[in-house]
Amino acid sequence: MSHQTPSSSNSDARSVAEAEDEKLASEHRSYSQGQLVRRRFLAHKPALISMIVLIFVVLLSITSIGFSGQGTGWWSKSFSDTGITVDGGRPTMFNEGLLGEHPFGQDSIGRDYFAMVMRGTQQSLLVALGVAFASTFLGVLVGALAGYFRGWIEAVLMRITDVVIVVPLLALAAVFGAYAQNLPGGTLTLALALGLATWTGTARLVRAEILSLREKEYVSAAVAMGAHPARIILKHMLPNSIGVIVVNATFAIAAAILLETTLSYLGFGVQPPETSLGALIQNNQNAFTTRPWLFWFPGLFIIAIALSVNFIGDGLRDAIDPRQKRTGASRPGWRTAFGLLGKTTAEERANRPVTELSGGPSQQQMPAGMTDRGPDLGHGPTEEKRDS
Repeated sequence: MSHQTPSSSNSDARSVAEAEDEKLASEHRSYSQGQLVRRRFLAHKPALISMIVLIFVVLLSITSIGFSGQGTGWWSKSFSDTGITVDGGRPTMFNEGLLGEHPFGQDSIGRDYFAMVMRGTQQSLLVALGVAFASTFLGVLVGALAGYFRGWIEAVLMRITDVVIVVPLLALAAVFGAYAQNLPGGTLTLALALGLATWTGTARLVRAEILSLREKEYVSAAVAMGAHPARIILKHMLPNSIGVIVVNATFAIAAAILLETTLSYLGFGVQPPETSLGALIQNNQNAFTTRPWLFWFPGLFIIAIALSVNFIGDGLRDAIDPRQKRTGASRPGWRTAFGLLGKTTAEERANRPVTELSGGPSQQQMPAGMTDRGPDLGHGPTEEKRDS
């Protein structure tokens, strides 16, 4: 009969404990904040599909005609070269395969419409990114200063914000767009000018975040240690507000696409010889009944870009904000969202108890000594009837 020494038994116990620790570590793996955001975003299917669509649109517009738009990519035609209109400028993709000579057709002076739509997509995206950057930078600056310093600084900055909000956005953007036409810089100048009209929403959101963060203990500790206000704002407050800033910047891109389209349609946006998606619609508005494809393709690209950016922003909001508790199981399905779910099934899901939706029992259990009418005082059926 063999006997184990105390040292061998201790080593065996230690090895068992280490094995259990490794098992628990593998089952309950910890993730960093960036990993959690990435996992949540990748689990958001509409946002993931929208990102793929947006990347495809961006790569298509850049690789097809190049950055200059003069046919330096795999599509040899330039957006500015005129030619002879063939077959009334009808798209060849419907009768000559996927591409053909002019897949999106031609305009009234024989320019290739595919190259023009690609150039318009480039310019619209450039304006949208410039507007988002300018409005986010200015909004974060105003909101952070107003929320941290309070007092007369907040009063002045917020009154300026209120004045800008009172003016209609389209009117203000049209004034800035018309003024930017007389300045050098072209599309970038237009983007920066439009950013001066769209920063107010970001400023109010960032101010609200800074107001809540300035009461935190780590901010009070930094102030007590003599940290400079700029260091407190840049190193402690803004990193903890990055979720709100990123999500708002994403939605600003989608709003800027639609704003640029509206201004270009009114004649205050991108000016010739450049073009944009809104300018293409404005220039061909008289051909809506005779050549509707001149509206189809720019409109489809506008819708695709705007919807993709909005879904990406929705996915980032769910991924970054820890207060978002809805998961894929509790989020309404696409059939319910579009009204395609049967009425009976929808009513059953709406009236289902909360415990049943969460996976628990369908009926709540009463605590001991309790009834559905209150505490159980020991009355039988006849006694309860007599007391009543």
